[in-house]
Amino acid sequence: MNQRRSTPMRVAALYDIHGNLPALEAVLDEVRQAGVDLLVVGGDVLPGPMPVECLDALRHLEIPSAYIHGNGEREILAIRGGQEPATVPEQYRPVMEWVARQLRPDQAEWIARWPATLTADVDALGLVCFCHATPQSDTDIFTRLTPEEPLVSIFASASTPTVICGHTHMPFDRRIGDVRVLNPGSAGMPFGPAGAYWLLMGDEGVQFRRTAYDLRAAAARIRATTYPQADVFADKNVLSPPSDEEMLELFTRASRW
Repeated sequence: MNQRRSTPMRVAALYDIHGNLPALEAVLDEVRQAGVDLLVVGGDVLPGPMPVECLDALRHLEIPSAYIHGNGEREILAIRGGQEPATVPEQYRPVMEWVARQLRPDQAEWIARWPATLTADVDALGLVCFCHATPQSDTDIFTRLTPEEPLVSIFASASTPTVICGHTHMPFDRRIGDVRVLNPGSAGMPFGPAGAYWLLMGDEGVQFRRTAYDLRAAAARIRATTYPQADVFADKNVLSPPSDEEMLELFTRASRW
């Protein structure tokens, strides 16, 4: 399902929060300061250590906002519906099942209404398709190093000059055929230098942003949760994220292209 919106001038894109409430709070402070007219949340608010709190923070925003789902939301809803998470690796199933149990019914109903893609008229770029991984899938893995040829028809299917995607948690700006493809990086679970990554679009063009926040305080808040992998998340996704070189090598092996 694709939704289309006509949007005002300044638009922020925020992807892959993964239940990191301290990172989300820091980015939202900067988004407010930037005076954006629309915030687009590009999926994978879940899973992560503070899912209920992140959803509540987004749902009660005073900023106009729009949402698309990622594979995280889709899998969590499937688990809540009694389905076996067949596409989730065994080591991550306790995390997914924990998150599914935390959500309130009203939150599950809300994220179930998020579409897979969103098309918006952004003044800085024209028509933009927002998707989680690619316009055709919420799980496809590609990076700035993935060969262009097998991706051309996939991104042409969006029928927009620009596509904004996430899923691989590393920012990039590249051409695929006639389409400009932007990845803001991850707000809550970055690969590369620590911080919260997002994208700002407006009269000044496209700005890749990295918001600094108190990482040690964030790690302590995460460790205080009952999240099954709280210590690992605090250490490996907040304080010392993996390098983009390490993840590029891993994703290159995992990609189907």
